[in-house]
Amino acid sequence: MYMTAELSMYPLREDYLPPIKAVIKKLHDFPQLQVQTFATGTTLGGDMDAVMQALSETLKWSHAEYGIAVFVAKLIPGYRPD
Repeated sequence: MYMTAELSMYPLREDYLPPIKAVIKKLHDFPQLQVQTFATGTTLGGDMDAVMQALSETLKWSHAEYGIAVFVAKLIPGYRPD
């Protein structure tokens, strides 16, 4: 099933831009997903299992590299934007 997800990151640190930029770059490294970045979030589109795997890997990686951050996600199973 196709899935669209929107992810926003809020690092709990003063220098918040480097972690955000790194997470966006990491999300763009998943070739099986369609990734678009906007001012307030990044959208991922693709097979539901691939989207969930990318989110899981990225959140684990982010925590290991940058520590605690708040992530806000909107998940829309079955939605494919035009």
